[in-house]
Amino acid sequence: MDESDITTPTSPESRRQAAAEALAALGVQRSEHQALSVQCPRSHHLAAVYKTNAGLVYHAIEGPHAHGSRDRVDTGHHGTPSGTEYVDFLAGDSLSDDGLPAWCDCGPYTLSRSELLEAAAGPPRTLHVP
Repeated sequence: MDESDITTPTSPESRRQAAAEALAALGVQRSEHQALSVQCPRSHHLAAVYKTNAGLVYHAIEGPHAHGSRDRVDTGHHGTPSGTEYVDFLAGDSLSDDGLPAWCDCGPYTLSRSELLEAAAGPPRTLHVP
């Protein structure tokens, strides 16, 4: 896909849907396209940024959830899985807040979109937030 083929979504919901579709297009091996991993001071995973054909995409899970392939999936008392996926283009638009939601075992975090953009501009790495 050529960047000239990309249309700018008109609402936050459609922008996040387009970002989710771009992330899904990477397939099951999306870790090969990871530009940035974000961790808390205790090295819990908070979020990731991926390079897609549509641009940099931010991905995080809000709320309690399993963190790895060997973790058991957290399930609520009524059988509903915990954690909500949050996906958005990292660049955002004029209506986008700078704060992006993230969560780990330490609790909720708000990550700066502009700081993540700056960190993702370099080679792939892990960013530890305070």
